[in-house]
Amino acid sequence: MARIISVANQKGGVGKTTTALNLASALHKEGRRVLIVDLDPQAALTTSLQSPSIKTGKTVYELLLSQCSAKQTIIRLRSAPDLIPASIDLAAAELELAAEMGRERVLADALATLADDYDFIIIDCPPSLGLLTVNAFVAAGEVLVPLQCEYLAMRALNLLLRTIDRVRTRLNRKLELAGILVTMYNGRTIHSREVLEEVRKTFGEKVFPVVIGSSVRFKEAPASGLSILDYARTHDGARAYRELAKEVLR
Repeated sequence: MARIISVANQKGGVGKTTTALNLASALHKEGRRVLIVDLDPQAALTTSLQSPSIKTGKTVYELLLSQCSAKQTIIRLRSAPDLIPASIDLAAAELELAAEMGRERVLADALATLADDYDFIIIDCPPSLGLLTVNAFVAAGEVLVPLQCEYLAMRALNLLLRTIDRVRTRLNRKLELAGILVTMYNGRTIHSREVLEEVRKTFGEKVFPVVIGSSVRFKEAPASGLSILDYARTHDGARAYRELAKEVLR
């Protein structure tokens, strides 16, 4: 039975897609069967993997509208996790699903057909708390929250945690917070160090011990269609995501 982890933060630019891609890649390198679901209309994760053209293929948009099965959307990537891609069409999905019965459970029902095929399904959520993200939370058992090491990003975290609580209460009692991952950390600045200290003081054991530092390598890797683990395997960022994968596997 697959562990389904949604990687979510309604604030953009916090390393969400970077975390989804590199955690999935690290788990894959640990020998696990991994599927990544790109649920962001910006399709940054799909672009990062330079997947085959999806113009004639099926994407998560068709999957949500019940126009195809989950298995029909999967792209098998060489030496990388499998992928259910996204496209800009996904931006219309929330409006089109709004009138559907059980609209919050569409993704959960679709992914349930893949539960025995994978050890992990990692969902890259959009930078919002709309219907797509709620679908991801209903489908998942865990939510992993990347948190940019900035004061304003920390303030926005409380809204996300309240949303997780509401989904747990009303739609998915099994949903848990897997943890908060501090990203874009710059230990040379007082601000980053203060924010890290405050996050750990406030959320305690819910904060992963591993911290993802700020580096241009995270921007360079997608341009090559690679995760940081393949692009710069000895880099501190690659080591950090390997450590995160070990934390998740514990």
